[in-house]
Amino acid sequence: MPVLTIGTADVHVDAEGFLTEYDEWTEPLAAQLAAQIGIELTDEHWKAIRFLRSDYPTHGETATLRRVSTLAGIPIKQLFVLFPGKPAKKMAYVAGLPKPRGCV
Repeated sequence: MPVLTIGTADVHVDAEGFLTEYDEWTEPLAAQLAAQIGIELTDEHWKAIRFLRSDYPTHGETATLRRVSTLAGIPIKQLFVLFPGKPAKKMAYVAGLPKPRGCV
């Protein structure tokens, strides 16, 4: 896997730039990843990101929008506002998780 330097961190990424090592992720790194895609993180963003991070180890895959909406209590429409365009993909990217299944 390629190693990319983001800020002061060296992280392993796949061909699309998604982190491949769960433990390399930090909150400061998340802020830098978000900035790279034009998102300034708010408390609402962090709620979704922290849910994804806590859900991943249990399920072994990145949660779907429906799962985030249902279990984290964030309406799907709001996820599209927070992470415009492709929210599942953008949330996974910022949370340092693999691209969700079904995302192109």
